[in-house]
Amino acid sequence: MSSSQSQAQNASSSSTANGATSSQETRLQHFQRSITLLLFLWPSLTLAVTSQWGGPDSASKREWFAGTLIDLLCAPENLDVDDAWIEELLLQVMEDEFEVVVDDGSAGEVAERLVRVRGECMRGEFGGVEELERRWEAKNKGKGTGTEGLFRKGEDQGDTSGSEDDEEDEDEEGDVEMDEAPQLVRVKEPVVPEVDEDGFTKVVKKKR
Repeated sequence: MSSSQSQAQNASSSSTANGATSSQETRLQHFQRSITLLLFLWPSLTLAVTSQWGGPDSASKREWFAGTLIDLLCAPENLDVDDAWIEELLLQVMEDEFEVVVDDGSAGEVAERLVRVRGECMRGEFGGVEELERRWEAKNKGKGTGTEGLFRKGEDQGDTSGSEDDEEDEDEEGDVEMDEAPQLVRVKEPVVPEVDEDGFTKVVKKKR
């Protein structure tokens, strides 16, 4: 085999490997997007935030909730958890953080949708995520809060200009802004999994 043929094969193999990695990353990113959208579109959670059942920092708790769910469901050991596991987690966080018992069956519906869209994303099918995006945009039509900023990884962290002004504006308004487009959020506080006597995993947010 000539040197040029060998180089061509190596380049092709490298391109294929990079393509596979990129595809896996794209699938995972779409699944993360669906997690955020499903939580922000969940009426029970929206009501808990607008009513501030979790206290004045209810909106921040919702962001923590989304980040925690992303980290847990995207962990390799949890990629095949079923909807019952997810539903139990959703109910636990709602009760622990927002002091509300969700008994309308909506947590189960969110969990089932998460499992379904997870399977779609892992197969490279993103129609479910796109449908969620359309729902979010329809909900916020005319409010200038589309999904453009959903996954701006790290961009906002490096841009500190105007952050102080933004904080001042938030303090002056004092209201929960429900129309803000959901962002890719990470866990702000450590998440400590605990296993109870029955073998169920509990998620505990460490208090500062």
